[in-house]
Amino acid sequence: MTEHLLLVEKASHWKGHVNGYPVVTAAEYLKDPIWQQKRGLRIVNLCRSQKYLGEGYYCSLLAEARGHKVIPSVRTLRDLSRKSLYSLETEDLDKQVQRILGRRHKGVETTSFSVTMMFGNSPLKDFQPLARELFELFRAPLMRIVFEKKADWRITGIKALGIQDLSDDQQDELDDALNGYLSKRWQAPRQKRMGRYDLAILQNPQEAMPPSDPKALKKFVRAAKKYGLDAELISPKDYGRLSEFDALFIRETTAIDHHTYRFARKAASEGLVVIDDPDSILRCTNKIYLEELLKLHRVSTPETVIVRSGGLDELEEKIAYPIVLKVPDGSFSLGVYKVENRQQLEQVSRKMFKDSDLLLGQAYTYTPFDWRVGIINRKPLYVCQYFMSKDHWQIYDHSSVDKEGDFRTFAIADAPKKVVDTALKAANLIGNGLYGVDLKETENGIVVIEVNDNPSIDSGVEDQVLGDALYEQIMEEFLVRIEAGKTPVSNSRP
Repeated sequence: MTEHLLLVEKASHWKGHVNGYPVVTAAEYLKDPIWQQKRGLRIVNLCRSQKYLGEGYYCSLLAEARGHKVIPSVRTLRDLSRKSLYSLETEDLDKQVQRILGRRHKGVETTSFSVTMMFGNSPLKDFQPLARELFELFRAPLMRIVFEKKADWRITGIKALGIQDLSDDQQDELDDALNGYLSKRWQAPRQKRMGRYDLAILQNPQEAMPPSDPKALKKFVRAAKKYGLDAELISPKDYGRLSEFDALFIRETTAIDHHTYRFARKAASEGLVVIDDPDSILRCTNKIYLEELLKLHRVSTPETVIVRSGGLDELEEKIAYPIVLKVPDGSFSLGVYKVENRQQLEQVSRKMFKDSDLLLGQAYTYTPFDWRVGIINRKPLYVCQYFMSKDHWQIYDHSSVDKEGDFRTFAIADAPKKVVDTALKAANLIGNGLYGVDLKETENGIVVIEVNDNPSIDSGVEDQVLGDALYEQIMEEFLVRIEAGKTPVSNSRP
């Protein structure tokens, strides 16, 4: 039988009368091993702090990593965080909004209106069909929908709420809606269909460390022509042009609170084939999600502790100095710090906690090089060794002019089989897109450091063995997906 779990920030926030569903605080869910080991959980996240990297956000993120079914999903939280994202989905509803509010407020000088919807239910009968449609699009338990009238009535705001945002009068309504929702079969949000042969390659000429250099970008364009794809290099200012294309290939370093995610989300919404797809970006850019996912599936990583504010003692008990501290969403060695003692730990973590409610503490594991295995659609594409930069413990030394170490590229057959197999196991947990898996070879075996959704492919480096064939394999994958009408699949549970 499916188990249900209700998450709140504080136990005192729960005032409901629904029986049979355990209520757990966000802190307990994040820290208590019992919830890490449970299988088949169906979770309703009623926390208010669902902002990016907030405690509620992490609850949904780690729920997905643990294989639990959760609402709202991380993707829903990101979609509702910006009007530019959720308005992509609500434009089709504006005619319905105008019919409802035009009739309801006929002859009344009202220019704004809002309603709280719970699990696809509206307290106002005439809004019920709209409430169901919005819940299909954004599977958030509690939402406040704001409507404004300019020429016509439109949806101008959608906000995911926490349980403490409800009034006492709304509690019975919540109980009924929650009971009704949990008694039904779990369904994934509605997805739009895809369509077909122009390829947009998003790149940013101003980026200091792009994932592909200009020569590599030219090779991608040339390879695209071989497969009947008309590739065009686009930049961040071309956001409004995405509907002109059939596919989007992101060759700019991705981040969640960034235009690269908005490009991916809009492209997917409009039916384009997308690499990196939005779900892969969400999962790969957060190291805490990856740690939880890899641990769950018994993929070895360096000894790791997820650290909350006030949890430094626990970190010291479990990991000896030096300790590596990481922000959840850093890239190219940014947001990664090595601390040698308690004083440094407190100083560095104090700064890092300003941006994230959780940090990653990891055992320092030095090796002279890292392995990187590039993977496309669950198949190895290239293997590289990236050596540490001179007199530094990382590949990139951002404090030095000579900031990048050397490299060596291998044919797949010449690379250690254990390295390739471990990389494939890790990447396949994310999906079937384009990934770069970083690994270290230690005396205790192979450990995975991270899975990158936007791996480096530079001319003369990753293509040193395959040459043009590397670019062609990726473009061939785009062609196959366009003709099949599908985008990369992430191994997520809605």
